[in-house]
Amino acid sequence: MKTSIALSSLLASLAAAAESCPDYSDYAQQRHEPFSSGQHKLSYQRPAPACRTFNSSDVEEVIERMESAISDPDLYRLFQNTYPNTLDTAIKWRGVAANNSDEELTFVITGDINAMWLRDSANQMQSYLPVLKADPSRDGVASLYRGVINLQARYLLTSPYCNSFQAPLESRIPAAENGAAAADSVTPPYSNASVFECKYELDSLAAFLEVSANYYNSTGDLDFFGRFQWVSAVQAVLGVARAMQTPTYGADGAVLDSPYKFTRQTTRSTETFANDGLGSPVAAGTGLIRSGFRPSDDSTTFQLFIPANMMFARYLEPTAEIVAGLGAGAPAGLADEMKALAASLRASIAKYGIVPTKRAPDDSSGGHFDTVYAFEVDGFGSSLIMDDANIPSLLAAPFLGYLDAADPVYRRTRALILDAATPNGNPYFMRGPVVGAVGGPHQGPGMAWPMAAIVRILTSDDDDEIAGQLREIVGSTDGLGLIHESINTFDQSHWTRQWFSWANGLFGQMIIDLEVRKPHLLKQSYQ
Repeated sequence: MKTSIALSSLLASLAAAAESCPDYSDYAQQRHEPFSSGQHKLSYQRPAPACRTFNSSDVEEVIERMESAISDPDLYRLFQNTYPNTLDTAIKWRGVAANNSDEELTFVITGDINAMWLRDSANQMQSYLPVLKADPSRDGVASLYRGVINLQARYLLTSPYCNSFQAPLESRIPAAENGAAAADSVTPPYSNASVFECKYELDSLAAFLEVSANYYNSTGDLDFFGRFQWVSAVQAVLGVARAMQTPTYGADGAVLDSPYKFTRQTTRSTETFANDGLGSPVAAGTGLIRSGFRPSDDSTTFQLFIPANMMFARYLEPTAEIVAGLGAGAPAGLADEMKALAASLRASIAKYGIVPTKRAPDDSSGGHFDTVYAFEVDGFGSSLIMDDANIPSLLAAPFLGYLDAADPVYRRTRALILDAATPNGNPYFMRGPVVGAVGGPHQGPGMAWPMAAIVRILTSDDDDEIAGQLREIVGSTDGLGLIHESINTFDQSHWTRQWFSWANGLFGQMIIDLEVRKPHLLKQSYQ
């Protein structure tokens, strides 16, 4: 009896504490003491322990260790706030499947949008790879990973062309409203009861492969992948990828039925598809996979989006090894099919994704042509030369593990991406006195994305370049001590999305990477 009373009292206390927790959407836009001791006096932005959505002693040990590794007080405060942000604020629900109490589920929101993106949740989990280890319990980061993989598998089996999803029914969380999606016309159709938004993005499929490979490589837990719906979800992913290799025209010139169509009533061209939902025409025979939208959730100009094809090829390879390891637990030939598709995509990217571009004149002949990776192509000869801040991007290709940062085509592409000063640079590289970084059409000209500055650090070996980017990031949070989605390059008080967990976690991930690669840079001052 005493035990029952004590348990009831504890549950009541926890419920009362949860009710008193502030809404983080509001909390993150206010400054909270104690402020950091540096010149920027950055706010402390972690919720009280009782208000955090998941507590990990392993992550807390990393945060404590990094205090001695980072000398600059503002840089440390930014790490302290950002690295645990997903665990502190975005693990909206954890539980098990209604039909199987062994099947863990983890619903991870992006932050200020109460829905789970396949891409975002995979990347939010990636931040905690340094502490991921084999652990059968339901108390650690490994359990979160398993829950994300299981829930993503469910989503892919429900609506494999969609990118963003509602909380599972088991959570009893009401479906979030998306007014923009109310007038969508989408093929194949979907239900708002399970889907928040249905923008087909190849990188969303790649994200499922990525989070799966990351879990397996860190834990060696092969049995997990044969227990629930993972193999079926992989087959669904491959089914979409093969279908989206369909060109616009058949051999006789007839317009083919597209497996995916999308139209929306909107005032923004990037929120809908051209040609009544078909998108721009795509040539036959390229071997590349179409993507309706980019990782920014903006529609593609040309549907053969190279960064997503890179990411998909990259993560097909290790997930094929998982399938092969399952033996009779996976369909015969599935692993070989995945490996063959990965090799084919790499060959297609080399053939169609590398294009000549005219760089700045260097002699009296008026310049020369260099080859670079295109952002998008159509197979007919048209290409889009630019980059966007969101991952996957061309800038992020080495971070994804698709190629080495010393690759000569990548080096030329990188120089173009980070160049806005010549007529042949990146039209979406934003410059200004506050920060300089790649942006994109999603927030438009003048808005730089710290995410791109972080990726620049992760793909650089240049101490001066890294230090310069760190200084700009630390000095451009408007004193709030979290990573914004985007920042006006002339006014750090003009920003978008204060609560954006993926970007926060990526910053922490980058700092941990520097602890290994460039520990001396963490000892510098960024005042």
